[in-house]
Amino acid sequence: MKMAIAVRTDLKIGKGKIAAQVAHGAVMNVLKIINSSNKEWKEWLNVWLNEGQPKIVVKVPDLNELLSRVDIAKNERIPYSVVEDAGKTQITPGTITCVSFGPSPDFLIDKVTGDLKLL
Repeated sequence: MKMAIAVRTDLKIGKGKIAAQVAHGAVMNVLKIINSSNKEWKEWLNVWLNEGQPKIVVKVPDLNELLSRVDIAKNERIPYSVVEDAGKTQITPGTITCVSFGPSPDFLIDKVTGDLKLL
């Protein structure tokens, strides 16, 4: 099991901002799963929590590429969360900065992000 967070590289935001956005995505997905009725997602979450919560952070060049990954996640029935910035510091409110995928089995996450490079 793992979680992957795909971050846009075209936004030119600072490292701290990226770290915060990635953290938002991870938390959002965990809460989404906890509040869902999807038993399979809950099982995946429990295994992931017991395995030490493995996460990878990958990069995408722009919003279009990021949203194409969301489409794959939808088709594979993988939990995902789209992170939109509040716009209080570096970028415009509502800007989509990253998307978190999973936790899900590795082979499913790899269908979404396996070809992307690490950030």
